[in-house]
Amino acid sequence: MNRNWIRLVVLAVLAGPAMAQKVSPGLWENSMTMKSGGGEMDGAMARMKDEMARMTPEQRKMMEDMMAKQGVSVGAGGVGGAGGAGSQAISAKVCITPEMALRDEMPQHDGNCKQTAKERSGNTLRYKFTCGGDKPSTGEGEVTFVSDKQHKGKTVINTTINGKPARMEMEHSGKWLAADCGNIAPRK
Repeated sequence: MNRNWIRLVVLAVLAGPAMAQKVSPGLWENSMTMKSGGGEMDGAMARMKDEMARMTPEQRKMMEDMMAKQGVSVGAGGVGGAGGAGSQAISAKVCITPEMALRDEMPQHDGNCKQTAKERSGNTLRYKFTCGGDKPSTGEGEVTFVSDKQHKGKTVINTTINGKPARMEMEHSGKWLAADCGNIAPRK
C-alpha cells in the first residue's frame, strides 16, 4: 500500500482546521469529503480499498488498527452523507491539549507543511499553505467557526499523484467530542 498516499490523506483531513483559532481543548473529530478533478485521488482510494480487501484478516486488522491509532477512518459518501458521486469520506480524531488551545494552534500532521498566508474576517479564516518533502503540494481554503466546538470549511490542494498533477477539493467540518482525548495522543 502506498504509505505516501495515506500520509497525504491524513494531512488533508487536518489541513483545513490546522490554522483554527480559539478552539476548545479535548477530543475533536474532523470529517471531510474529498473529490479530485482528474479522478487520480478516487483511483488511489479505490486501489487502497482493493489492497485492504485482498489482505489476510490479520493484515487488514493490523492496517485498520494502525489507522485507528491515528484516529483515521475511511468510508464512502461525504460529510453528512452528502458527498455525491466519486467522493470519499474520511474522518480523523485529533487531540487538542489545553496548551495548544491557549496558543491558538491545532496539531500539524506533517512538519513539511508551512502556512504562507492567513487572514481572518469575523468568524472566517482564509489561509494558504505549501508542503515540501516527497509529496510537494500547495493549497488554500477557509474555515468558518460556528462556535469554539464546531467549524466547517473548504480546502483545495494541488499535488502530484502517480506522477500526474492532481487537484483535490474538500469540504470539511469539525466537532468537539469530549474534554478527555482517551487513547488519541496529541500530535506535536
